[in-house]
Amino acid sequence: MTNNFHGIVAWQKAHDFVLMVYKETKNFPDFERYGLCSQFQRAAISIPANIAEGYKKLSRADKLRFYNIAQGSLEECRYYVLLSRDLGYIDEEHYNHLFDMVEETSKLLNGYCKGVIDKDFSKDL
Repeated sequence: MTNNFHGIVAWQKAHDFVLMVYKETKNFPDFERYGLCSQFQRAAISIPANIAEGYKKLSRADKLRFYNIAQGSLEECRYYVLLSRDLGYIDEEHYNHLFDMVEETSKLLNGYCKGVIDKDFSKDL
């Protein structure tokens, strides 16, 4: 385990994804500022924010609840990536990059959750 949430690779990848979402959405049409841009950014931010919050929870159930919220936000972003491409707001190259970032973050977060499930929390008491 790590000493803080910064050390969680899934959090690092999720943070990188947030930065990329902000970079991409600033090129979206102005009329999407309070629509898709806002929703996409909020969902993206939710991923590392919930990983960070879950990190400090003491019980396995609390940790997993926050990580599950992060997983849900990842899936929401997966849709926004697809929608952004289909609306013509991002090209195929940017779509592939964002999609790959979602995939990698999802796999890492799933692995981290499995580690939490398998960890013996009684040693920490």
